Formats: sequence, structure tokens, C-alpha cells
Amino acid sequence: MTEVIKVGRMQLMNRWAFLGVPVAILVGVTILAIAIAAVLPVDGPVYVGAGQAPLWYFFAVGIQALTLTFPFALAMSVTRRAFFAGTVGTFAALALGLAVIYFGLSRVEAATGGWGVDAYVYALPWISDGPWYQTILFFWALTVFFFMAGFWGATIYKRWSTTGLLIVLLGLGVVVVALAGLATATSSWAAVGRVLSGQTPLSVSAWLAALVLVLFGGSFLTLRRAQP
Repeated sequence: MTEVIKVGRMQLMNRWAFLGVPVAILVGVTILAIAIAAVLPVDGPVYVGAGQAPLWYFFAVGIQALTLTFPFALAMSVTRRAFFAGTVGTFAALALGLAVIYFGLSRVEAATGGWGVDAYVYALPWISDGPWYQTILFFWALTVFFFMAGFWGATIYKRWSTTGLLIVLLGLGVVVVALAGLATATSSWAAVGRVLSGQTPLSVSAWLAALVLVLFGGSFLTLRRAQP
């Protein structure tokens, strides 16, 4: 447990990359979205999706969390298991904090009539229509998914270099194309559309959590033999 806490502190030493940049992106896109909504000649609410940019940045955070600290951690005699647990635990907690911030900002938007200009960056329909925990779970699951995707990509690169990463990406592309071909061959696109349209933020969060578990297992197994 001591090593796990040590890894968490080690990751948070890079405060600008892991804390400062997400906050800067959050503030920047919020100000920009409000400014755009204020000058648009639109009668009614303006919904802007750019506020989700900090979530996407967590993909890059996942890459940096491995590449910037993994060699140093091993040099400090930290075990791979402790590095993995400390890193994933730290950024899962940061993702939860970001999700809570998103929920708080959505409540502020609702209370102020869209920042006074009918601009909605966080109180988006479908996501914010349900109970509070639904919004937080959705943003948390999405952020952790982006982080784990970046983290696993970095572990694959560390283990098998560019060739291995390209093979994995091509393999994922083949799977997607094969599934699309299967849906076309069986005339199942209407059924797929019905399934997708019937999803709720909670059900999407559950699907994302399942994908996170797959990425979690893949990352851990790959990291066991990854080179620093």
C-alpha cells in the first residue's frame, strides 16, 4: 500500500500536465462557448459540446501517465503491480473529481439560465435529465475509459513498439468493419438503431465500465512485460 501511495504522489508531481491543463481547457472552452452563444443570432438555447474537451484530454493523460513516470518508477524499485494500481487509482479519483465538477457546472447553468445568455455547455439534454448520480457516473465512466484507452495504447507501445501498436489498431479496425458487414449482411441496422436509441446514460455508463474492465485487464497483462 505504501508503494501505491508513493506512485500516486509521483504522478501528481506533474501538476501542470495532469491538473493544470485540464483546468485550463475547462475554463477556456467554457468562456469561448459562452462568448459564441452570446453573439449567435439564435432564438432559444444554444447547446455546445466543446465542454467535453477535458474528458478527451484524458486520453493523452493516460499516455503520459505511463511514458513520463514508468521508467523512473522502476528505477526507484517500485513494482509494476504497485505502479499500475497507484496510477490507475490516482487518475480514477481525478476523473471522479472532474465528473463532480461537471455536475456542479451543469447545476450552475440551469440556475443561471445558461450563464445568462442561454448557453449550455454542461447541462446537456439526455445526460443531465436524470438524477444527479446518473450525470456523475456517465462523465466518470467516459473519462476513465479515455484514460485507460490511452494508458493501454502506451503499454502496447512499450511492449511491442510501433509495430505492435499498429497491429492492434488494424485489428480493432478489422473487427469494426466485420461487425458493420455482419449488420449489413443480416439487415440488422434497424435493430442496431433501436438498441442504440434505447440507451440511457446509466446503461451507457455500464457499457463503458465493461470496456474499462477489458482495458484494465489488457493494460495490466501488457505492463507486466513492458520495457521501461
